[in-house]
Amino acid sequence: MSTRNWLFGLSLAFAILISSPLFSQSINGGTVSGTVLDPSQMVVPQTYVEIVNPVTGYKQTVMTDDAGQFRFNNVPPNMYEIRLTAPGFAPKKQPLEVQNSAPMSLAFTLQMAEVSTSVDVNASLALIDTDPSAHTDADSSAFMKLPRFDPASGLSGIINNSTGGTAADANGFFHPLGDHGQVSFVIDGQPISDQQSKVFSTQLPPNAVQSLQLITGAPDAQYGDKSSLVVNATTKSGLGSRPFGSFEASGGSFGTYGENATFAWGTAKLGNFIALNSLRTGHFLDTPESQPFHDIGNSETIFDRIDFVPGARDAFHLNLFLARNWFQVPNSYDQLAQDQKQRVLTWNVAPGYQHTFGASTLVTINPFARRDQVNYYGSRDPFADTPATESQNRFLTNYGVRADVAIAHKRHNFKFGTQMQQTQLLENFTLGITSPLFNPVCVGATGAPLALLGVTNPSQCGVVNPAYLANPSLLPGLVPYDLTRGGSYFLFHGAGNVNQFAFYATDDIKFGDFSVNVGFRDDQYNGLVSRNGLQPRLGFSYLVNRTGTVLRAAYSRTFETPFNENLLLSSATGSGGLAQNIFGAKASLPLEPGFRNQFNGGLQQKFGHWLVFDGDYFWKYTHNGYDFDVLFNTPITFPIAWHNSKLDGLTGRLSTVNIHGFQAYTTFGHTRARYFPPEVGGLIFQGTASVPGVFRIDHDQAFQQTTNIRYQRGKDGLWGTFIWRFDSGLVVTGVPDSAAALALTPAQQVDIGLACNGAPATLQSPLRGCAGPVTSTLLTLPQAGTENNDHNPDRVKARNMFDIAFGTDNLLRAERHKMALRFTVTNLTNKVALYNFLSTFSGTHFIPPRTYQASVGYVF
Repeated sequence: MSTRNWLFGLSLAFAILISSPLFSQSINGGTVSGTVLDPSQMVVPQTYVEIVNPVTGYKQTVMTDDAGQFRFNNVPPNMYEIRLTAPGFAPKKQPLEVQNSAPMSLAFTLQMAEVSTSVDVNASLALIDTDPSAHTDADSSAFMKLPRFDPASGLSGIINNSTGGTAADANGFFHPLGDHGQVSFVIDGQPISDQQSKVFSTQLPPNAVQSLQLITGAPDAQYGDKSSLVVNATTKSGLGSRPFGSFEASGGSFGTYGENATFAWGTAKLGNFIALNSLRTGHFLDTPESQPFHDIGNSETIFDRIDFVPGARDAFHLNLFLARNWFQVPNSYDQLAQDQKQRVLTWNVAPGYQHTFGASTLVTINPFARRDQVNYYGSRDPFADTPATESQNRFLTNYGVRADVAIAHKRHNFKFGTQMQQTQLLENFTLGITSPLFNPVCVGATGAPLALLGVTNPSQCGVVNPAYLANPSLLPGLVPYDLTRGGSYFLFHGAGNVNQFAFYATDDIKFGDFSVNVGFRDDQYNGLVSRNGLQPRLGFSYLVNRTGTVLRAAYSRTFETPFNENLLLSSATGSGGLAQNIFGAKASLPLEPGFRNQFNGGLQQKFGHWLVFDGDYFWKYTHNGYDFDVLFNTPITFPIAWHNSKLDGLTGRLSTVNIHGFQAYTTFGHTRARYFPPEVGGLIFQGTASVPGVFRIDHDQAFQQTTNIRYQRGKDGLWGTFIWRFDSGLVVTGVPDSAAALALTPAQQVDIGLACNGAPATLQSPLRGCAGPVTSTLLTLPQAGTENNDHNPDRVKARNMFDIAFGTDNLLRAERHKMALRFTVTNLTNKVALYNFLSTFSGTHFIPPRTYQASVGYVF
């Protein structure tokens, strides 16, 4: 056994040992308990106690028992108002901050009604918080009413519509603060840093989630791996609740229909929540044509959460998740015959345990095990797949444990812990070139590609015909795998482990109106390479009470880890990928972890009792900037790394509280994403692989904003939601300028609305030359000679998108058993627009056309 595997095993055994009460996992939410007293310090039973966030809409209510005590379980970290109402007493409310999962014990004294009508000490400060790191919070009461059409990636849609720090991309992807996919999900304490898009791993369904905390600012020391955006998700629980649940059936455009159901029950000690979801649609993935075809897919998920609280000091918890996606790979007009499909199977087991020592110390244990299995099937006739046929069978198995201790002492909230995990990778991949014109060995005198099926050596071109020339753009590494020239399939089988362990310590300190977060993290990464990352973190904020302003600044040193999906094959190909014929060369360096210096500065401002603004600036310099190299127009991708990247930008959000049922917010973001060669990894990497200097990658977008306006009458009456989304357009890497557009296929030219002097290209008459300006209705398309990789790259044209949803939560106005109706329209104006076009990193994907959906549900 190697030294690094021995160290990993020893660390993992230690973490499991301290979790011996149960192989278990932390409950992500906190516990808030307390006692209600009268002026004479006698208990007040039957007091109505409510904890509410006036911005997100989160709410829990309980009644005090005969001992005047109450308890809220699974409360997500956030700012709240706690409100108390009892007959004969004046109402009382005050702000409350839940920072983490450490238990909070409170005591309240109510005044008699004739003495005081209310006690309201700084209650409006619940609108803001003093966290040194910027974050956005979203509750299911609001995000479940968002209008959306995103099969099997509803969680991504919610995230993208809730924060200004993300630029939307296809198939459930989004670019967080200038990065590609550097997102970590923490689901009830379980860390998941592998890709959660539906083409990689089936996401947790939205109806299983109670709330989301989206950390877009500086990550504190407990977060590692991919921390550009951290998604803290708290799932729903049945603990301490009477039976409740729902059943919903829906149908809509593209032959879409689905069913989902939830059920929960619980006592003070035992609770269970289960969510079942299924969906079938004719528009599963975002397609390379504006109208989808060969795009049928289905998704099924089962989520179950079990809670057990045997006493006041212990809490046990188990999350179970099983999911399956199956879908066709959409066709383009240049690939009408192909019949490729993909299946994704995901399972996850995450038990949990917490133990409280005294009133201020909490031990949390988080073991977990999960697996993603991806099967990609080529067409039965390999030559129906162009320009290549491919198949894949890979497994990503991740297991480990996270354990920490949280201590609250006076002005300190201290946490230290460890995270150990192993990711087992198994990759099988097959590739064969099926088009003789994709990588021709010879070209004609005009540079036109020639099939010449018998020619495999460029030196033979002139022998066959003196007018023939060797192809200067030949990718020699692919010639042995060209099935049209007698080649054989490229076959790859690889297996390996990535062992990681980390230790972290962080302290949140309060000095009056100052808040300081200081932390340190040490990561050890043992995969294809071994690296260690020491990471200091520091953030502070200052509350200006008089104006309701919070000023903040932070510095983070982070340790960035490579993507695990197809890591083995991509790491073996080296610079330029397989196409450069260096596969297997000893000089090929695998992808290795990177380092980042990140600076954040921002403010939060309260305007009266109704409005809050939050803004943040970020600047990130990374050695080893990551992305994916997409294989043609398939969902198969390979991780790549660039020498370094420089990212900077702004995020912001302006939110109202609920004003008589009306609530609104606007989020915005701006990102510059500049990458520097050389590039390492990938399979068949073309486009910007050989650029001489800095370039804008397709994460770069000048501006995006989302405006959400919603209204609900009463507690469960008629409601409506309207969303306006503006995107200024991502960078297009595959078609840099008008000259490159003239070389596109006729179908591709028609797709982007290519025109010469206003005369559009057609399938029968494509443009192969133009004496005047070449324009596109969907791309900015710089004219030949004016394109600049850094200052004037080609981009997708700006777009405005509008979505609406309306319905009712209680059609028949019943008390207990309710009927719900909902109607949704996405892309209301039927805008034809692109996420990207022939992107080296993501391919071609159109935004879905106008889509209708209707649903009817039963709720109890």
